[in-house]
Amino acid sequence: MAQNCQVFGTLTGLNGLYTLSPMPIHLIIDGYNLLGVRGGLRGDVEARREQLIRDLAGYRQRKGHPVTVIFDGWRAGHPVERAEWREGLEVVYSRQGEQADAVVKRLAEKYGSDCAVVSSDREITNFARVHGCTVITSGDFETRLQVSGARPFARKQEADEEEPVRRDPKKKGNPKKLPKAIRQKARQLKRF
Repeated sequence: MAQNCQVFGTLTGLNGLYTLSPMPIHLIIDGYNLLGVRGGLRGDVEARREQLIRDLAGYRQRKGHPVTVIFDGWRAGHPVERAEWREGLEVVYSRQGEQADAVVKRLAEKYGSDCAVVSSDREITNFARVHGCTVITSGDFETRLQVSGARPFARKQEADEEEPVRRDPKKKGNPKKLPKAIRQKARQLKRF
């Protein structure tokens, strides 16, 4: 019996043998939104931004996903949008008069289902979902970043504090099976 399935990836060949390697998903990150989850935007924001870039570069090296992080430049930025490659990832500063949200939306529309958008901004996440992007909240991604080894001390604390997801006792069916929405989200996040 044949089954219809959709496979995403690229064919890589070696001596006439081809294998399917998973296609890396482009991560589009709302930089200041993620910094807000990491402890706010008070104090030395420049040092926090540099630390975030270093952590994301380490994540990119371990996971292999192309990463673009976008920061606001709309108040005191350059008259044109500025992008630079730092430590293997693309860092974009929005132009003066344009918020980073607009840049994130433009990139989400460009990449569509080939990207994942990291933000907790409801307007951005709704826009990304409409265009077929995978959406990861900043808090969830920060947890993934810690677990992947970017900050080992935080990973140990996170493992100690983790609590299992509980089902509503009134639900019928297998009590050990998580709700469908949680299972789908876990499948999407498994790639990261």
